[in-house]
Amino acid sequence: MSGAYLQRIATAVPDHDIHQSFVDFAAEMLTDPRARSIFQRLVAKSDIRHRYSCLRRDQSAPGFAADAYSFYASGRFPTTAERMKVFEAAAPVLARRALDRLSLSGEERARIRHVLLTCCTGFYAPGLDFEVIDHLGLPDSTERTFVGFMGCYAAVNALKLARHIVRSQPEASVLMVNLELCTLHFHQTQDLGEVLSFLLFSDGCSAALVGSQPAGFAIDGFHALRLENSRNLITWRVGDMGFDMFLSTQIPAQIAKGMREHAPAVTGSRSIGLWAVHPGGRAILDAVEDGLALPPDALHASRFVLSRYGNMSSATVMFVLQQLMQDAKSGQAGCALGFGPGIAAEIMRFHAA
Repeated sequence: MSGAYLQRIATAVPDHDIHQSFVDFAAEMLTDPRARSIFQRLVAKSDIRHRYSCLRRDQSAPGFAADAYSFYASGRFPTTAERMKVFEAAAPVLARRALDRLSLSGEERARIRHVLLTCCTGFYAPGLDFEVIDHLGLPDSTERTFVGFMGCYAAVNALKLARHIVRSQPEASVLMVNLELCTLHFHQTQDLGEVLSFLLFSDGCSAALVGSQPAGFAIDGFHALRLENSRNLITWRVGDMGFDMFLSTQIPAQIAKGMREHAPAVTGSRSIGLWAVHPGGRAILDAVEDGLALPPDALHASRFVLSRYGNMSSATVMFVLQQLMQDAKSGQAGCALGFGPGIAAEIMRFHAA
């Protein structure tokens, strides 16, 4: 059976770096001085320096975006419907940016038979799958599949599906788009835990080509893992005022424990030189490093993406893979790892072609 290759990845973020603006806004929102002090200390320890949003900081900024300060006006935060209107306007703009950076040749476009899309932060129909096909001028017969509401590990699941498709149809290529506008789901709250979870998230998009021609990373296989007694530690639900995420403080400890207990299943008993761990936050990366007893520089690509972009949910691990692909040496074994609601871990093993 033919192999499948993650041949190329392109990434894009909106124009507006809102990290410091969010920090200032959130600190002002917290009325308890003690909570504000804890928040500021944890901001310094987050290792995040930049995050990007489709919401701009002021009305004078160029390009499309909703003004963040009118969108999140104190005492009048937007409804879910209002947030989805912004998603429907902003998401295609970001998707087109990533697709243009993928720089598909005419021959590559002609081979695309399938479009896979992952997203858990916005929905409308006809949706982004139509936008992608129309922007690239793909045939109306192009098959479309949406992997929705699976959270941060969704890209690994989409890559799994892409591999199945390519191995069964070697003449076909799969275009995968992972797009998230996480900053549309900020809540007005005095709950410090909620505010700290919002500190992590940002907007981003990746576009990738998967095919049978050797290039990039050869996709070797997958493994799915649910961590014991962790079902309610990460949850994601649609609420009246945006989507509601819960992140338990127990997550890092459970991940470290799960990695120690399942290390052979994670690595496939191979020596891994390329680690693409979803940077859900500094504590998550520290937990994986501890649980798998990795050397200090093993997660350098994940830590770079966290610092430069924050957590973009399903798109983030693709940013990490893109970083690794730039310097990977032929034959190097790799492991991509994402965590999400469950807690579930989705694992992809690969090697540099």
